[in-house]
Amino acid sequence: MATVDPRDVTAVLQPGFVGTDVPAWVRSAHVEGLVSVCLYGDNVGPAGGVAEVCAALRRDLPGVLVAADEEGGDVTRLHYPGGSTSVGNAVLGRLDDPALTRRAAAGIGAELSALGIGLDLAPVVDVNSSPRNPVIGVRSFGDDPVAVGRHTAAWVEGLQGTGIAACAKHFPGHGDTVADSHHDLPRVDASPEVLRERELVPFRAAVAAGVACVMTSHIVVPALDADRPATFSPTVLRVLRDELGFDGVVVSDALDMAGASAGTGIPEAAVRALAAGVDLLCLGSATGPELFDAVRDAVSTAVADGRLPAARLAEAATRVRALADRWASPAPPASPPELPPVEAVAPALTLSADARAFAADPAPLAVVQVASGSNLAVGAVAWGPAALGAAVAEDEVPAGARVAVVGRSVDAEHPAHTVADRLRARGHRVVLVECGWPRAAVDIVTWGASPVLARALLTTLGAPAPRVPTGSP
Repeated sequence: MATVDPRDVTAVLQPGFVGTDVPAWVRSAHVEGLVSVCLYGDNVGPAGGVAEVCAALRRDLPGVLVAADEEGGDVTRLHYPGGSTSVGNAVLGRLDDPALTRRAAAGIGAELSALGIGLDLAPVVDVNSSPRNPVIGVRSFGDDPVAVGRHTAAWVEGLQGTGIAACAKHFPGHGDTVADSHHDLPRVDASPEVLRERELVPFRAAVAAGVACVMTSHIVVPALDADRPATFSPTVLRVLRDELGFDGVVVSDALDMAGASAGTGIPEAAVRALAAGVDLLCLGSATGPELFDAVRDAVSTAVADGRLPAARLAEAATRVRALADRWASPAPPASPPELPPVEAVAPALTLSADARAFAADPAPLAVVQVASGSNLAVGAVAWGPAALGAAVAEDEVPAGARVAVVGRSVDAEHPAHTVADRLRARGHRVVLVECGWPRAAVDIVTWGASPVLARALLTTLGAPAPRVPTGSP
């Protein structure tokens, strides 16, 4: 029976927790070898943002590596739930200025370092080759692998230049899926040749740029492993290590997602991920003491029984500790980040000929924002012109106004179409605006839903643009 080092077991786990106070079980785990914790929307304070919980973590868990999903754009933790001050990857990809991408990432890094967050679970480097993708979309730099790789490298360099570790995700590529791994087990049915020419290109760029971490995805890629999702596939992870030459920390996507643990439970998923080659196990947003102990017990038992080699556990723990030693205590920034000016953002928007004529119309503008769902990665965060207080209800549109009807993920069945038709029937000039990745014919695409893009939209349409709130990080 193999000997189990309990501190190694604890070191490879990255729990989340609820609230702005550090729970007693997390403080105990830190004494017992916990190296990293992850922040989520569950940790946002009453005034928004995560400043309160970050202060508590610095006080109660000295030296711990704090992680967060601060992608910018639609996915934010620092500005949750008010909305991000960053434009997001799809806009950066469309502007195609690597210097601006590097600057945007450095701005995020400055905010993270001010809070003591040393690991950013970003950037998303998936090539969004499926416009029906329900979970990646505007989180991606685009659908061109070479361009995505170019901006991946710039983003990694910009972030890590501020002393914050980056994490390229979701290996080997979640862009060509039509299912969300939060709820299902997606597949990418591409040949090995396509995978290497499309999915793997940005990850190669991330590795070449010196990215500290790579996150696995809970997707099946039959060309590499027909039976196991990437997180649990030694074959897939050998591609990352041996073919791409990555020697940093492999992080799992959250193991509470259905694509990871719906059939096995989180403790067994943790064992399988470690055995496959994952180093740091992201357990999810509301781990709790019972689940944390259950995962520790499962890993310890697997080592004792020989299912999980003790050397594999020790290797993972060594990598995670080295990551924390380098990145856990970022230096505060010398100056606050600068937001991109509207004139730098507006060229990324896509306008039809009708929309350009609409923008030149001197009639007063009204914006009607139609309720639209979001995936779990985004959460319940403010978006679009409503985040700026610049939207009105449909029945409040004044006579004679031209109307921008705004939605997100506007497919053929989206209620925004019905709203637009009703307003046209009342005599209004109407354009339909997509604040995500386009799925159907619309007049304007903003390629993201953050407040800074809403401001660019309003300015483009000739309306006074409210100031983007900086929020409380």
